[in-house]
Amino acid sequence: MIGLDPLYYLLSLPALVLSLIFTARVKTTFAKYSRVQARSGMTGAAAAAEMLRRSGVTDVRIRRTDGLLTDNYNPANKVLSLSSEVYDGRSLSALGVACHEAGHALQHAEGYQWLSLRSALVPFAAFGSQFSYIVFFFGLLFASMTMVKAGILLFSAAVAFSLVTLPVEWNASARAKKRLVACGLLSGDEIGGAGAVLNAAFGTYVAAAVSSLMTLLYFLLRSGLLGGRRD
Repeated sequence: MIGLDPLYYLLSLPALVLSLIFTARVKTTFAKYSRVQARSGMTGAAAAAEMLRRSGVTDVRIRRTDGLLTDNYNPANKVLSLSSEVYDGRSLSALGVACHEAGHALQHAEGYQWLSLRSALVPFAAFGSQFSYIVFFFGLLFASMTMVKAGILLFSAAVAFSLVTLPVEWNASARAKKRLVACGLLSGDEIGGAGAVLNAAFGTYVAAAVSSLMTLLYFLLRSGLLGGRRD
């Protein structure tokens, strides 16, 4: 049903355009500053380790992972995974991304409330993203407002996750920018390049949040709860 509904595509178009723009911007910005070597000569993995050590965090394991820009920090097992280009790279891009992920490890160590909330939302968001469409459209099919509202409620968990992700990612980048200079990993005139990569990456999270909000709006309009027609 959703695949044949023009309203869905109309509402999804802004988020799709944003996503394409920011994804392209991340790739071009990362590539640009991957060609600029940091004067410290440190690799991304070494920079992340130094940032954590200088901040008193010694129980995080840093490992290499496959893929491009697949970097992440897992608070469940305290593992910071860096893609090969970031792990071994000595560029402004590599150090910026590595220390951004280290910023998440610092959030975890300090009990940063937005990270804790996002972690708590993970199972609900995953379940909601997977089953909300099914519940919602079965509710429409069988004229059951209870199921329709249940589908909307399930998807709301995914929306909440995408919104909570914004302050988490922004704060991790802010920590990275501050400590890259404070720890002597980058000089003042180099931080602009690393910051440009992180700012571009943040845009992708904004696009994801807009996409989830537009989908929620579609559900509300199609259900009739915001004055739309129910089909």
